[in-house]
Amino acid sequence: MRRCLVALLTLLSAPLAAAELHVAPGEGTLAAAIAGAAPGDVLILSGGAYAGPVTIDRTLTLQGDGTATLDGQGQGSVVTITADDVVLTGLHITGSGKVNQTLDAGIKIVKGADRARIEGNRLTDNMHGIDVHGGLDTLVRGNTIEGRQNQRMNERGNGFYVWNSPGTVIEGNSVRWGRDGIFSNASKKGTYRNNLFRDLRFAVHYMYTHDSEITGNISIGNHLGFAVMFSDRVVVKDNLSLGDREHGLMLNFANGADVAGNLVRGGTKKCLFIYNAHKNLLFGNRFEGCGIGIHFTAGSERNMLTDNAFLGNQEQVKYVGTRFMEWSFEGRGNFWSDHPAFDLNGDGIADGVFRPNDLMDHILWSQPAAQLLTGSPAVQLVRWSQASFPAILPGGVTDSHPLMQPITIPVPDDIAALETDVAGRWSKGTYDDLDPDDLATH
Repeated sequence: MRRCLVALLTLLSAPLAAAELHVAPGEGTLAAAIAGAAPGDVLILSGGAYAGPVTIDRTLTLQGDGTATLDGQGQGSVVTITADDVVLTGLHITGSGKVNQTLDAGIKIVKGADRARIEGNRLTDNMHGIDVHGGLDTLVRGNTIEGRQNQRMNERGNGFYVWNSPGTVIEGNSVRWGRDGIFSNASKKGTYRNNLFRDLRFAVHYMYTHDSEITGNISIGNHLGFAVMFSDRVVVKDNLSLGDREHGLMLNFANGADVAGNLVRGGTKKCLFIYNAHKNLLFGNRFEGCGIGIHFTAGSERNMLTDNAFLGNQEQVKYVGTRFMEWSFEGRGNFWSDHPAFDLNGDGIADGVFRPNDLMDHILWSQPAAQLLTGSPAVQLVRWSQASFPAILPGGVTDSHPLMQPITIPVPDDIAALETDVAGRWSKGTYDDLDPDDLATH
């Protein structure tokens, strides 16, 4: 008798198996299915249109095959997730509201809704694509987001908006149009990897986001590639910035970052811009074909640069300051395509020290009209004197161990084709309303 009683109590206390519930398209059918579902149920949406907005307030899976469309009808966020462990997969989500102040989005994950999984969905014509707004350990993988294309770029929404959501993983997604691909603000411990960003303001935009990583992403034809601002201990690794307009990489009030294995090329004004950023490691990057290879300013100190390659930039280094900066580490410097180097002992290290800027560069930066005298005998005499008598140099960058060969970073053929498609874009004046030097527009 006792054994029967124990078995009965065990049966009653065990959770019921999750049910698969098929939902037909129509007005109010999805909201009714959510209201009638038990936690853990799987709602299978057949092809057709479902009216939103809807709120998922219990642990559910919404599953489609790509033909089910959730339409928010221009009202707020299309899907709002307020419960833990919610899964959305295989859905087309469209038609959010247009209010940026309330962060209208295709999918909104609020504080207290942890471990959401958003995978394999298509989001179109929403203010923001996916807003992770306080939920912990969210996984967003393999989604396609196409933002809005209204005239003023700063009035559009972001592909991903991440706010105070530690543990967020955003990987393998494609984002096109809108404002920023990922805008991460006041968060930490995020992982943003292997995403493709096109036709945006910033590909990835960090503000006050610490202890996180940006790896393996591709930025093509955006106004700015990867901007790390007011953020510490960030890993920026193995990313591509191809044909972006202003900066491929930017470190602005960013400290303790590891920036390695990145490629910037394709006519960008500045491959790398460092502004008031300290104790950063820049290793094994390739900066190619930019207006300025690296612009280094505003008192940035104790940064280490080694094994990078500067190739064919109109100006390799713009250093605004009077300090002497050594850009090599443990006998290895960087490769400079304009350094006529010799390597008599064949160790891969050039025999002569390289200084990528001098006093005349300082004069030309502060007095652009002086460029008329660039080829004059007087200017050539000043440059010869500084090369022969380094003691009269006013400070600047020195690479005591320049490399003889540059690092190579391959670009897949399909990505190179997309890069070719945007070549010359910025010479046509396609600028929208972005001022990258105005922090208020960020």
